[in-house]
Amino acid sequence: MEALRLQDNGAAFGKGGRTIILFLLFCIGLYNLTHMGLPGLAVVCLLPVIGVFLYLCLQRKMFLFYVLLVANYFVSFASRSGFLPIPISAVNEMLEVLLLILAMIDTKDTYPSWLINTMSLGVLVWVIFTCLEIFNTQCGIPGLAGFWYTGVRLMTFQIVYATIVVTLYITSPKMVKRFVFIWAIFSLFSAFWVWKQQTFGFTEGEKRFLVKAAKTHILNGLIRYFSVFTDAANYGCHMAAATAAFGIISIYIKTRKLKIFYIVTCLLCCWAMFATGTRTAIFCLIAGIGIYIFLSKSAKMAVPVGLLLLFIYIFLAFTKIANGNATVRRMRSAFNKEDASLGVREINKNTLRKYMKDLPWGVGIGVEYTDLSTNNQNRYILMIPPDSEYVYIWVRTGKIGLIVFIISTLIMFCGAAYNVLFRIRDPEMRGISAAFTCAFVAIHLGGYANQILLQYPNVIIFYGGLALANVMPMLEREARKRGELPTEEEKYNLIREE
Repeated sequence: MEALRLQDNGAAFGKGGRTIILFLLFCIGLYNLTHMGLPGLAVVCLLPVIGVFLYLCLQRKMFLFYVLLVANYFVSFASRSGFLPIPISAVNEMLEVLLLILAMIDTKDTYPSWLINTMSLGVLVWVIFTCLEIFNTQCGIPGLAGFWYTGVRLMTFQIVYATIVVTLYITSPKMVKRFVFIWAIFSLFSAFWVWKQQTFGFTEGEKRFLVKAAKTHILNGLIRYFSVFTDAANYGCHMAAATAAFGIISIYIKTRKLKIFYIVTCLLCCWAMFATGTRTAIFCLIAGIGIYIFLSKSAKMAVPVGLLLLFIYIFLAFTKIANGNATVRRMRSAFNKEDASLGVREINKNTLRKYMKDLPWGVGIGVEYTDLSTNNQNRYILMIPPDSEYVYIWVRTGKIGLIVFIISTLIMFCGAAYNVLFRIRDPEMRGISAAFTCAFVAIHLGGYANQILLQYPNVIIFYGGLALANVMPMLEREARKRGELPTEEEKYNLIREE
């Protein structure tokens, strides 16, 4: 009886405590409303939401990881629509740092030893070089360390954060499949949003963006659709990589419903890619599929896929079929060496070569032309549009930096490709790893032609996906110990029974 009485008192106190807290919040909200207006009231109203969010983060770490995925995919859309009053990079970085802190506090279900892999070696090479760039005083301006930190956060640290977070939090085949499924859902939504833009028009934020970017997004009356992404080039290259990835995954996935789902996702991503009018996207798709021919080690797969790529190339480069369609004409111009915009890019590159031959370490990371005086010799270099992520890196870090970046990228790719070819045994995990490896190559080709490689949401998806391909043998081995994947003996028995 005494225990029941104490329990009732505790429950009563809990109810009373909640009532007191709500009453205090009401009083604070009323005070803020009278002294600060609606913004002050809004701050108080958000306190319970923030409390619930922090509780979920502490109780369920994966909840915060999924929030990170959502933020990466839709942060540009939120910023353009006016829903995000702070820089988009700050949102991404805060979430990733919080995830790393939670992983250090609670090491359950995480495997820090997995961070020792080929991907980490490639990332480390790039980190060391970009950290040395802090000593690059080519521009000769005060506060250079501040400029360097701002630039290196976007150029290097976001790659570090993404690879570590994905490696620590995606630790089972079920999580890997969920990661892919979430990406597919986001891709379908982005394709729907393109249809919405075509059918019902643009939001006010999107209209403001189109006014500013009319030179690159409205060409001869053709609108280049950008969905929820930063711009059409970013979206087009991302959709090309996604088309290749989901097409490959649909080949390996066993569940019939999921197989159909990924085939549909692949087709809709391909449709959305064409709606962007991004010519480079065609080459991204061809590169992604071409790498898969190599990774599949299958002549049966190589012949039909190779013929498909040859058909696409001949259709766009040597025929005028469907030339009445503005989107097809736009894509076909990628194979026209006399195209005006391609000529402008070559002129820009040739101009930069003249200046960059005396800057082997580049002008420095984080410096923009607006930071330099008009008589600074590097100001003109920074005023020339880079038109490419690789050119951007070349200007900031010089020929040496570009070589280091390419070497680090090749290390990452080779580690993943070797795993797909020789080390990953489970067909579904091998297919997903191959898809991420091919998508990584596709988005890098997009980065060679456009400044999109380190834009949102590419880093978390493509660098994170490649990190999974690099740790997949360890993940697979651990999953077999837990009984989440069949052992070699069990697979043999299943094959015999079939």
